[in-house]
Amino acid sequence: MNIIKLEEMLKQFFNEDLGDGDLSSEFIFSVEQKGAFSFYAKDNGIFCGTPIIEHGFRLLDPSMHITMHKNDGDNVNYGDLLAVINGPLQKLLIGERVILNLIQRMSAIATAANIAVRETIGTSAKICDTRKTVPGLRMLDKYAVRIGGAYNHRSGLYDAIMLKDNHIAFAGSITEAVQTIRKKIGHTVKIEVEIETKAQLEEAVLAGADIIMFDNRTPEEIRAWLPSVPTHIVTEASGGITIDNLHAYAKSGIQWISLGALTHSVKAFDISALAQLKGEQTLVHH
Repeated sequence: MNIIKLEEMLKQFFNEDLGDGDLSSEFIFSVEQKGAFSFYAKDNGIFCGTPIIEHGFRLLDPSMHITMHKNDGDNVNYGDLLAVINGPLQKLLIGERVILNLIQRMSAIATAANIAVRETIGTSAKICDTRKTVPGLRMLDKYAVRIGGAYNHRSGLYDAIMLKDNHIAFAGSITEAVQTIRKKIGHTVKIEVEIETKAQLEEAVLAGADIIMFDNRTPEEIRAWLPSVPTHIVTEASGGITIDNLHAYAKSGIQWISLGALTHSVKAFDISALAQLKGEQTLVHH
């Protein structure tokens, strides 16, 4: 993860929440008062968010003392202690919500990715994400996917070529689109083509696609069409794939399965903060 970029993001997130100041904390606690937060899992799954906790709280105050009890990628169960943070009370309370929001989302994505990966056991298929991420959070979303054991698809429009149905419609054909692009790119840039019919598949092969994505095809269709794809062309399936049918897609012989659901529809992983002051602990509701 790019730490410089991470800290820039966290500063923006804190500024959005803090505005001109934390009216709740500043009117109750002095700047000298110290305390601690203990983060606990209230869910079962994969933890993700160590860089957020460490860099987030230390951005607010470099004197923060942070002890991580779980590392990114660890399996956690309900009630497990994740981290303990000691430092100035005002700064702890300023950072609490932003940091919890981020690590809850990241742990949910990591957990979803891990569940998907487990469905491919016994096959050669690999799970990857898509560009269906929350704007501004793509780096964190994709980091969480990797922590869950899956892989990243392209990071953006800039690092790979993917010709979808609208590109092909505007260009006139798969052949025209691929040939036009091939004349203008270097040898390190891959061209992926989305197909929906057997005829489009055959055209993509002849046009020289590097990757062919089977869009909204059934496992049975993919299995039947794969013999038409030369071994040097990478294959991918996407669209209509859920945790219930994922194993069937993995057994079809496809090499990659891309899942937008890993990042666009996860439910936050429940994590709570226990605040400690003068030896007493109380649950901080969220």
